[in-house]
Amino acid sequence: MKLGKEFTTRFEGIFRLWLFPYAAVFVYNPEDVEIIMSSTKHSEKSVIYNILKLWLRDGLLLSKGQKWHERRKILTPAFHFNILKQYCEIFERTSERLIENLKRSSGEEIDVLPEISEFTLHSICETSMGTRLGDDTTEVKTYKKAILDLGGIFYERLIRIYLYIDCLYYLTPLGRKQKKYLAAVHSFTENVIEQRKEYIEKNGINFNEQDDEDSFSYKKQKTTAMLDLLISAEKDGLIDREGIKEEVDTFMFEGHDTTASALTFFFMELANHKNIQDKIIEELKDIFGETKRPIKMDDLAKMKYLDRCIKESLRIYPPVHFIGRKVSETTVLSNYTVPAGSQCHIPIMFLHFNPRVFKNPYDFDPDRFLPENSVGRHPYAYIPFSAGPRNCIGQKFAIMEMKIATAKILQEFHLVPVTRPSDLVLTADMILRNDGPVLVKFIEREKS
Repeated sequence: MKLGKEFTTRFEGIFRLWLFPYAAVFVYNPEDVEIIMSSTKHSEKSVIYNILKLWLRDGLLLSKGQKWHERRKILTPAFHFNILKQYCEIFERTSERLIENLKRSSGEEIDVLPEISEFTLHSICETSMGTRLGDDTTEVKTYKKAILDLGGIFYERLIRIYLYIDCLYYLTPLGRKQKKYLAAVHSFTENVIEQRKEYIEKNGINFNEQDDEDSFSYKKQKTTAMLDLLISAEKDGLIDREGIKEEVDTFMFEGHDTTASALTFFFMELANHKNIQDKIIEELKDIFGETKRPIKMDDLAKMKYLDRCIKESLRIYPPVHFIGRKVSETTVLSNYTVPAGSQCHIPIMFLHFNPRVFKNPYDFDPDRFLPENSVGRHPYAYIPFSAGPRNCIGQKFAIMEMKIATAKILQEFHLVPVTRPSDLVLTADMILRNDGPVLVKFIEREKS
């Protein structure tokens, strides 16, 4: 991260890097980012993503061409508005479980990430996978630890070019560790699939007629779990068992680890800005009064200030901090000719710190996202969920989860700072993380 900051400060908008045998161009101005991301022309992922192949194989994140189009078509209905609104109750329930865990350590310094990670893992399983996990099982703990360990391994491999050679890498201690952790991860996701299949064998798939036919691309129906769509597609011959495993591995990772990172940094910022916490509380009182009734989909649309706070946190701490694409044809970026076949990397965090777009970019200021302050902003200047045809299919799901969790927690706790933004030492493995714990005190509010 330090080197990235040094280079993006020294060079304006673009620089190239040669690491034999690979050459790459880094772009972090909105105009160049739009050229790369706005069409399917440069949609193939860069060579760096090959290190994820053994884990995610050809899931939606890594697949390309016709396979990507077919998978996207199958999965898009799982994130339709009518499906998402059914998840409010589940997010409410998993948030309550998180609150109970936090109350056991009320007033103490808490390492936020492990607590939040458990919440997001239970949430993705109970929503998109339709499977409820047991509490604190060995299997769940093993899966979460394996995900964290894989992040460190992939980072180590990323910065050592000679380890890109598979036959060499798998002879190293690092390669052997990766096989061990991947076995744990794949075992966990296979169990999730089997549990849902057993349920469907007994109860069938709950398809219903849907309201907005034009917005659905597969079956023109709706179901309560993404995994149900995949299982149904398998029966229709549109995907095989390996394909289901690819997508479940992809969404289990992206649906829990990225949101856990986002919420960890967001709670740290809220703890460090009491005035912003207070404004969110006032907004919640306007919506709910003094009650703690369940949160409905209509309530989320009224949380406009909370929405701006989340957007600002994602600007400063984008969980997916880096996108890499292969340039498919000779392209001009910032008046430089980039030959076909080049690797193009977009450091999203430094795109978001562009002072031409965001004044005082290192300050936490939710009002940047007031409608009047967003007029004229380049659409590719802010891309925490990627952009263009390969944008994140689950971005509405993630924002919904973050809003419900934050609203529920702030109704119960004052967040008091321990870790300051200046204390952070950000690390760039697959997901943005801090090199060390992110500590916050959760102090219960007085009962009214």
